[in-house]
Amino acid sequence: MNNTDINEAKTRKLFIDKALKQAGWVPIVPFQADTQYDHCSVEEYPTKTGPADYILFHKGKAIACVEGKRIRIGPQNVLQQAKRYARGFPKGALSLGSFGDYNLPFVYSTNGKIIWFQDLRDEADAAKWLKENEINDKHLWPFQIEAIESIEKAIMDRRRHMLIAMATGTGKTFTIVNLIFRLMESRFAKRILFLVDRRALAAQAVTTMASFEAKPGFKFDRIYEVYSQKIRREDLSEEMKFDPMILPTEYLTNPSSRDSFVYVSTIQRMRINLFGYEGMFGSSSGDQDDDSDASRLDIPTHAFDVIIADECHRGYTAREESKWREVLMHFDGIKIGLTATPAAHTTTFFKKIVFTYDYERAVREGYLVDYDAIAIKSDITIKGVFLEEGEEVGLIDTRTGQPTTEIDWSAPDRNRKIVQEINRYLLDQEQQLGHFPKTLIFAQNDIEHISHCNSIVRIMRDEFNRGDDFVQKITGSPSVDRPLQRIREFRNRQNPGIVVTVDMLSTGVDVPRIENIVFLRPNNRHHGRSPGKDYKNHPGYRTGHRE
Repeated sequence: MNNTDINEAKTRKLFIDKALKQAGWVPIVPFQADTQYDHCSVEEYPTKTGPADYILFHKGKAIACVEGKRIRIGPQNVLQQAKRYARGFPKGALSLGSFGDYNLPFVYSTNGKIIWFQDLRDEADAAKWLKENEINDKHLWPFQIEAIESIEKAIMDRRRHMLIAMATGTGKTFTIVNLIFRLMESRFAKRILFLVDRRALAAQAVTTMASFEAKPGFKFDRIYEVYSQKIRREDLSEEMKFDPMILPTEYLTNPSSRDSFVYVSTIQRMRINLFGYEGMFGSSSGDQDDDSDASRLDIPTHAFDVIIADECHRGYTAREESKWREVLMHFDGIKIGLTATPAAHTTTFFKKIVFTYDYERAVREGYLVDYDAIAIKSDITIKGVFLEEGEEVGLIDTRTGQPTTEIDWSAPDRNRKIVQEINRYLLDQEQQLGHFPKTLIFAQNDIEHISHCNSIVRIMRDEFNRGDDFVQKITGSPSVDRPLQRIREFRNRQNPGIVVTVDMLSTGVDVPRIENIVFLRPNNRHHGRSPGKDYKNHPGYRTGHRE
């Protein structure tokens, strides 16, 4: 019989027991309750998380867990199981004490041919480092330091899931990059996964890390490796000369204890890597990145020590929420969620909000500028439309986009009247400010034949008559060429002055020069803000924040 066909029980007897004996861990005895062990290997030792294959005792104290597997299984993927038993080993007279989350200092995994080892005391040393080293980045605001301290305290309190709620514009990414550096410097974490919702946000994250001066004269990405999924030049701001490094596949499929790196990826792409294309996230607006070059990979659960989910309130639909959870639950590391607007499903998953910095406090302390709400009333919206009996109105066939005539009814030119009122405000602002205020408009949809986005763009262009470049649509629709480059142009150039979108710019994309946000759709939730006022019926409001 080929050795690779031997089952786990025979592997243990033929190879692992032999290795234990050669190393001096004898006798090898079965577990018996209420027994004092001196120097030996105890088989099938019960823990709170299941029976460990072997627990090694020395001078009456348990010092290590050994987890064995059959030869065909690589032991590097089994260390996490040994750590689980070390975490569940009962405290008491037989334990040497606590080592962070663990009650044993050492773990081993082996298939009888290869042995992997991890010293769990590193986490205790990491806790000591975090306590003894102050958060001293001069560029951090006081509340950002408070956020980092809260996260570190939660980690030291052995929390595995936690949520950070910080208002849009208060620097979540910069705060979390400081935290990542401290976790890696303390050696608490070696491999960190930073999940985002859009490739544009991945680009922002890697550029933040590239520009972050972690030590005097040294940027973060010159101290620790920073990798990303494939990012295009148009994803980056024009002034950024950073060249992102693509993560080698083996860093995911065969993580090594010697590797220390940060990987920035969209959660959509990571889902493909873990589970393939089946059941992928959907989008009614078509605002999706192109992940056609992604493929399914064999990524072990222990690939990352810490998983950070940015904009984690993005639960998608009820069906897609389970897909979102599956990605996070695949990994065994600590999970940190970042959001401006905690949703019910978010707090359910991450358990506890360990730090909150809301919009009202940020305005009160001078770190955000308050908004001015402008209500535009529409008799059609409020009162509805009444037609005379037999009156003919125009309809659009949603399958073909062609007009038809029916004895039926539809709303008159409501959009044009609302746009004309919005434009009146924008032109007044332009006169007062001396420049045109960049404006972002959220339309209802961008669906073929009946695109609300297209309708608003067309009306805006007619009303302003400043050329097509002045008013542009940015969505993930196939009709929009290189949407991420369009975002970059909106951020850095004079034109476009007005952008119409659906969901693509609703979360996390930094365009600091925006002075107006307009909702031209039913709005039952706010986009990354916590205004503290009821604006559900406001088609638009003006806002800004200090950078």
